[in-house]
Amino acid sequence: MIYTLSVVGLARTLLWIIGIYFVVKILSRLFAPFLVKYAAKKMEQKFGQQFGANQRPQQPNQKEGETVIDKMPSNTTSSNKKVGEYIDYEEID
Repeated sequence: MIYTLSVVGLARTLLWIIGIYFVVKILSRLFAPFLVKYAAKKMEQKFGQQFGANQRPQQPNQKEGETVIDKMPSNTTSSNKKVGEYIDYEEID
C-alpha cells in the first residue's frame, strides 16, 4: 500500500502534536510544585542519612565554646636511647 501525503493528514498530525504539547504544558504547571517538593524531600532525607551517620551526638552538659578532651594521650612514650653512633666534629681553621 502506498501512502500519499495529504494536506488534511498533515494538518491533523500537526494539531495532535500541538494539542499534546499544550496538555503537557498545563499538566506540568499543575503538578510541578508537587514533584519538586517531593524531590526536595527525598534529597533532604538522603542528605540527613549521610550527614547523620558521621555526626557525633553533642553532650547535654557541655556549654557553648567550652573545650572538651575526650581521651587523654598516654604519656608512656619512651624515646629510644640507642639512636646511633655519636660523632664529634671539630672545626678546622
